[in-house]
Amino acid sequence: MRRFLAFLAVLSALVFAFPLTLTDDLGRQVTLKAPPKRIVTMLPSVTETVCALGACDRLVATDDYSDWPESVKRLPKAGGLYNPNPELIVSLKPDLVLVSRYGRLYETLERAGLTVFAVKTETYEDIFKTVRTLGKLLGLPAQAEGLVARIQKEVYQEEARAAKAKARPRVYYEIDPTPYTAGPESFIGVLIQKARGVNIVPKELGLFPKISPEFVVQKNPEVIVATYPNALETIRRRPGWDRISAVRNGRICVFTGGEDSLLSRPGPRVAQGLRLLVDCFHR
Repeated sequence: MRRFLAFLAVLSALVFAFPLTLTDDLGRQVTLKAPPKRIVTMLPSVTETVCALGACDRLVATDDYSDWPESVKRLPKAGGLYNPNPELIVSLKPDLVLVSRYGRLYETLERAGLTVFAVKTETYEDIFKTVRTLGKLLGLPAQAEGLVARIQKEVYQEEARAAKAKARPRVYYEIDPTPYTAGPESFIGVLIQKARGVNIVPKELGLFPKISPEFVVQKNPEVIVATYPNALETIRRRPGWDRISAVRNGRICVFTGGEDSLLSRPGPRVAQGLRLLVDCFHR
């Protein structure tokens, strides 16, 4: 009887929560008449969050880069930020498409009559905001609060581990060889701080700035983190970088082969990314 009453309570909450109108990260008001049953996600972190909320079975397609959990690899792939496939998305008849706030895909899909919600995932706080927003959109607010609590607990455990370290190394994080990096107020920047590292990039440069190689030489980081293939060779070949402390002492951590996703996606596995940084900074 208790389980039946609990089921009725959940069902009742879903019924009375919809129709639902929320403001997305483009400032648009988006209305859902009922909890969506056919969802397309165009951001890997959003795909992971939908699945972590227990709604993986509602996904009918994802972007090209969504590869976790394992089950989403079998779904149709609808391109990425710069090469979306709106024809495929429309053909699947989703009742909700979750897109990045960057790009113009939402305009094309809205003209086709689809419901589109734009999401911003750039800061550490965006992780929890996105979880709660998706919880509302999917009719799963209780699951969203549970997921927030779980992520925060896992992050705290890694912070506590990092707090035992005495040193706070100067850190340079390289996203790609352009080079693009991560500012201290980005979600990656917050992870660096939580791992007891000191980001050499000032916040005035923005969340994910492009910088000059000479800037890194001048700042002389003690640890370098990179998340792209062949990063070690690329970094070692740069003129003047042999003078950098991290290069001289071999303190370059390169994360690829799936580990890069733990660091580059502001989603439910963020604590695993933090663990990588703690181990890198304080080994």
